[in-house]
Amino acid sequence: MQKRSISQYLDEESAGPVHRAHVGPGAGAPAAHAAPVASRVRFAEHDGPAFDSGGASYHLAGAPDQVSTDFHNALARSPEMAVAVAAIKALTNVIQRSKAQTMMGLEKELKEAAASLERCNETAISLKAGCQLFLRYTTRTSALDAEDFEAAKRRIIKRGTYFAETSVRARAKIADLGAPFIRPGARVLTHGHSRVVLALLRRAVAQGIQFSVVVTEGRPDETGLAMARDLHELGVPVIAILDSAVAFALERLRVDLVLLGAEGVVENGGVINKLGTYQIALAAAAHNTPFYVAAESYKFARLYPLSQSDLPLERQHVDFTPRLPANVVVENPSRDYTPPKYISLLFTDLGVLTPAAVSDELIQLYS
Repeated sequence: MQKRSISQYLDEESAGPVHRAHVGPGAGAPAAHAAPVASRVRFAEHDGPAFDSGGASYHLAGAPDQVSTDFHNALARSPEMAVAVAAIKALTNVIQRSKAQTMMGLEKELKEAAASLERCNETAISLKAGCQLFLRYTTRTSALDAEDFEAAKRRIIKRGTYFAETSVRARAKIADLGAPFIRPGARVLTHGHSRVVLALLRRAVAQGIQFSVVVTEGRPDETGLAMARDLHELGVPVIAILDSAVAFALERLRVDLVLLGAEGVVENGGVINKLGTYQIALAAAAHNTPFYVAAESYKFARLYPLSQSDLPLERQHVDFTPRLPANVVVENPSRDYTPPKYISLLFTDLGVLTPAAVSDELIQLYS
């Protein structure tokens, strides 16, 4: 199979997703399974935290620069805007405003702008991955060396705009690939509020498939309850449960599959996602329930965690009523890591992948 660079992949506007590791809905699932989440973003122009449904916060600290302001404005304009795509749009604006006279100068400005965006939340995996992929796609191809600078700049702007537009297309591709895995009469369990999972389930509804969904509460930001409302509006029967009731629900409610989104997909095929994903994967494995992850390829990150200790740590505020004694420590990280051995399949815009295939895709994306 011929290797594809990220520029080759993204320039193939008319081509469908590559199914090098495609697996059909009739394939058997491993005994162990797992999954993750992404979602709506809230933000604030101060140093205090503002959480998205995946547990990440994005803020403007001190005197924000233009790229950070553009990033937040992009998020504010559309609740469907992915964090990585908002960053890509902001970086494209940097190119349009740039006064640089050389490719080296422009690349320096883009790197500085990307670093500024990453400081909005230094633990946000999809934000960092989106910035890295954008820089790789826009500035690291030999074709640009053969053009004069103004022509190259126009081409980079066009690429950046096209790259940003891939977000909607990515979700549509994932919905097309994942919907056949929702069998008539199936009961799905999900965790948090993932826009790509919602798009997949919406596609299944549009295809006339009748199914029901078990939704976890999603504390402390109640993202699961937001998902329950959205599914109810689609006419999907919903059962809401406490986060601690997953194992009970898998058995008692006869869940057929687990379907989650992801904040990041790492090199070994594991996922980083909203806190609670890992324990859901463990419970799914114990009940031999398939565990599926839906994630856009711009969330593929060059990270290789081996345990929870390797994660970038971000804590979420959680209120306990009545108040606990002052010397009681509350530990509430926003995300956890699910190893690949618990994941059955990943639904991506590159195809339906086994966890083992992710590494090869990552190499090609960043090559």
